[in-house]
Amino acid sequence: MVTDWFTGDGDDFRLLGTRCSACASVFFPREDGHCRNPACGGGELAEVPLSRRGRVWSYTDSRYRPPSPYVTDPELPWEPYALIAVELESERIVVLGQAVPGITVADLTVGMEVEVVPGVLSEDAETTWTTWHWRPAGVTA
Repeated sequence: MVTDWFTGDGDDFRLLGTRCSACASVFFPREDGHCRNPACGGGELAEVPLSRRGRVWSYTDSRYRPPSPYVTDPELPWEPYALIAVELESERIVVLGQAVPGITVADLTVGMEVEVVPGVLSEDAETTWTTWHWRPAGVTA
């Protein structure tokens, strides 16, 4: 699990970003240091939950095993997955993430509404690495 990137479970699951008090820019992943907006003089950064829904901005297949620190079992065959860039309209940012298992690029279109849900990146006998996934709105797990 990536610490402090998301919170909650089920319908309360949210990605966590930060918002600058001076310019209102929102950042994800979270920023703990200073405002990254080059036009901002700097302000206090506060944690904010991000919108649960957004629209597909772009998407692609991930057909290769990524390098470390991505966690995969090299003994298992690689399973491709859809990678989605989602525009959160309220925050005016694009957030990248995997589609839920079973959703392929054939199921996606630019502009389609999706929602963020908890997901499993990888697991073994001792550890479950959690993450977020994007699921087309109205589709149940």
